[in-house]
Amino acid sequence: MRSLEILLLLADLVALVILAFPRLHDAGWCRLSTSAAVAIASAQVGVEGPRWQLVPAYALALLLFLASIARRSTAAADAAPQVRLARIAIGCAAVGLAVAAALPMIVPVFQFPPPTGPYAIGTLTYHWVDTTRSEAFVVDPHARRELLVQIWYPARTQASGPRAAYLPDAGPVMTAFARIQGRPAFIFGHLKYVMTHAMGTAPAATDLPCFPVLLFLEGASGFRQMNNYQVEQLASRGYIVVAIDQPGAAAAVVFPDGHQVTGLDRAQFQAAVRPSYLPPAPGTPPDETPMLPGLARRGGSLVAYLAQDVVFTVDQLESLNRADPNAILTGKLDLRRIGVFGISLGGIVVGEACRRDQRLRACLVMDAPMPTEVVQAGLRQPSMWITRDVASMRLEQQRSGGWPEVEIQAHQTSMRAVYEGLSGAGYFVRVPGMFHSNFTDIAIWTPMAPLLGVAGPINPQRAHDIVNAYTLAFFDRHVYGRPAKLLEGPAGEYPDVVFESRVP
Repeated sequence: MRSLEILLLLADLVALVILAFPRLHDAGWCRLSTSAAVAIASAQVGVEGPRWQLVPAYALALLLFLASIARRSTAAADAAPQVRLARIAIGCAAVGLAVAAALPMIVPVFQFPPPTGPYAIGTLTYHWVDTTRSEAFVVDPHARRELLVQIWYPARTQASGPRAAYLPDAGPVMTAFARIQGRPAFIFGHLKYVMTHAMGTAPAATDLPCFPVLLFLEGASGFRQMNNYQVEQLASRGYIVVAIDQPGAAAAVVFPDGHQVTGLDRAQFQAAVRPSYLPPAPGTPPDETPMLPGLARRGGSLVAYLAQDVVFTVDQLESLNRADPNAILTGKLDLRRIGVFGISLGGIVVGEACRRDQRLRACLVMDAPMPTEVVQAGLRQPSMWITRDVASMRLEQQRSGGWPEVEIQAHQTSMRAVYEGLSGAGYFVRVPGMFHSNFTDIAIWTPMAPLLGVAGPINPQRAHDIVNAYTLAFFDRHVYGRPAKLLEGPAGEYPDVVFESRVP
């Protein structure tokens, strides 16, 4: 919890104790405790910002203040109604205090663990338009494909400045995310207060002339920051990480001029993506295959369309490296060393993008099936899969309605097929006990995630530590050219991880 939130709860507690004991309350200075609680509540709203989890704490401060006035009136008039009112208020306040303390801890304004690398982190955001491609998610045939790209980069260690918000556009993004997930939007409202370790427009590090580049692809109905735990760790270790917000795939993308593109709902997206890795259901007429407006005009699959976003982004990075309009990243991107990683839909697109573009030197797929074309053609780059076992997928299905069995089998067999067909280095990492959200930040949004079936039985922070360790080892070896002992075999520090490798 934040400092004024803690102070508010302590003020509520002190005011309740003083009000419950007449001798304490009769002392003049003690009577001020309820006024102090109201004042602190006002300060918390004004300084840190209100959130629904603190409504019981706000209400409690006001209730205790009114009860204090009622007690003083009782002392003067000795009226039975006021006595009963004060007693009822104290009883309700005791219950309310427990609720007021529990809610902010169950749904906290959480903090990300500090990255362990030697660099500070800077961040910049860019709006790019691909004038050569139509927009697949709108009916207007003249609309061009737009992307919002956020870049995290190694910054000078002495850099200082305000920390960047986790979700700068939390309102519209979380509203769309909640709609797609079938949840009320207000439960995610507090995410606008979460801060990261990155600083906007911080000076880039100068100890090296340039840094390797990694592209990150979000999951369906996600957002570009959804793996901040992983992105910040990589940036602190000397990588420039480029996250692509893909309109239509993301929950919502808010562009600098204010216009928004919201994503498809879950059923629409599944219908559009599944044909890329699952054969059509028996008896399904070909003309019933769902098609987005832009794809219907130009032909092709949704996964292939999204993979073109990756190719376009690499092209734009070449222009950015020549002349960054912010005068920060010019010459800092080592585009001879590019890797790519993605989660869920992003992982599917990673496979297709790596098949298409050999500028991507290393491919990391997290918990995603592979497109049929990738299974057939294979991959030539060093590749890693970080996923979980069948038992963990079935456990998620039982607890929170995860993938049906046909999806589980496609997930496991397609990844395994591409891995076993690699001509170069490959790694297959399975982490038992992980659910899908354990690969993202979502698993740490609330400590209740495992109990709610949102996260698996594995400790969420340990899951992130494992993903970060193998991610860093893979890119260190195959993009940075650094030693990576973790890739040499099973690791003693991660005995539960099932590790396989294919090294030519």
